[in-house]
Amino acid sequence: MDSSLSPSPFDPTKTPNTEPKKSFMSSLIPLRSNHLKEDTYFVSELKPTEQKSLQELKEKLSASSFGASSMWGVPLLGGDDRADVILLKFLRARDFKVGDSLRMLEKCLEWREEFKAEKLTEEDLGCFKDLEGKVAYMRGYDKEGHPVCYNAYGVFKEREMYERVFGDEEKLKKFLRWRVQVLERGVKMLHFKPGGVNSMIQVTDLKDMPKRELRVASNQILSLFQDNYPEMVATKIFINVPWYFSVIYSMFSPFLTHRTKSKFVMSKEGNAAETLYKFIRPEDIPVQYGGLSRPTDSQNGPPKPASEFSIKGGEKVNIQIEGIEGGATITWDIVVGGWDLEYTAEFVPNAEESYAIVVEKPRKMKASDEAVCNSFTTGEAGKLILSVDNTLSRKKKVAAYRYTVRKSTTAV
Repeated sequence: MDSSLSPSPFDPTKTPNTEPKKSFMSSLIPLRSNHLKEDTYFVSELKPTEQKSLQELKEKLSASSFGASSMWGVPLLGGDDRADVILLKFLRARDFKVGDSLRMLEKCLEWREEFKAEKLTEEDLGCFKDLEGKVAYMRGYDKEGHPVCYNAYGVFKEREMYERVFGDEEKLKKFLRWRVQVLERGVKMLHFKPGGVNSMIQVTDLKDMPKRELRVASNQILSLFQDNYPEMVATKIFINVPWYFSVIYSMFSPFLTHRTKSKFVMSKEGNAAETLYKFIRPEDIPVQYGGLSRPTDSQNGPPKPASEFSIKGGEKVNIQIEGIEGGATITWDIVVGGWDLEYTAEFVPNAEESYAIVVEKPRKMKASDEAVCNSFTTGEAGKLILSVDNTLSRKKKVAAYRYTVRKSTTAV
């Protein structure tokens, strides 16, 4: 079955005229369709007991040796709304038990002083340049404005890479410092403001992750983050989840609180794009996960919006981009999550006597293929047709595209 999508000329944000339906979800364990409402940071909306705990924490902090302390550039007792947001994070991490919250806060302040965390983002840790954009990195935002941190440790399955980064205690310390630096950059993207964005999204790719070898590093990272960055993560998305991880989760799930489980999203290998599209727009999703975002995109300003669509099993979709003038150059990106289908592109002139031009020959796209990015300069007015043929598959797939048209500057 053929289906055509025809956006208005030169409108890359136009939504295709297909009715969105629920995506195939049976492989997710679980995928939250309605996640827990985020905590409020408006003091007026807190329960009376919570307001009392916040005031007591301020009084005890004022009486301690840490009364003049700041965190992420915010004085903790300056009467600033941002300070309330930070203090509430520590209170929630300890169920509003003031004594426990104060001890956690004081230990965190001591650690930040010793670790020199406040100026860590300015530090040059050039020895890990080759890990940026691969192992841990901030990239874009989710649909609700949370900054997104990606983690992927599959590169360490190679022994040489593992030894270079984790070969001894000193190397491990340097890696932990770099990993905290990535997190600190993410924290600086938060508003620390009631009603603002006060937490981030973490996406962890479990593909090829050497679980035994990274046990020490993983435990230290987890401990550092739990002790010093409370309530900083709104959602934890695990992609490319192996079968044994799902089994382990199902065993421990009954012992987890509803609050904890509400933050977890897990998707098996091959469903990364379908899962991430639920939370993040395709222009903000890295190309290796079925999105359109490349590391160099940030050099050109905010990402250009993309249009999402879906392809049913047994369906062929034709995207028609009309109204292209002669001499214009059209540039496009297109991707289908877990491709495994045929893709082609052709330009069809408006003049009846002209012939269609094959811009990209039909080719089978592998599941591992990243987004296609191409451009074409027209010789005459016409339309570009991008075709994705899913007729040999029974699986519904998510997809996205975007385009820009640059008119000719040559005088006619």
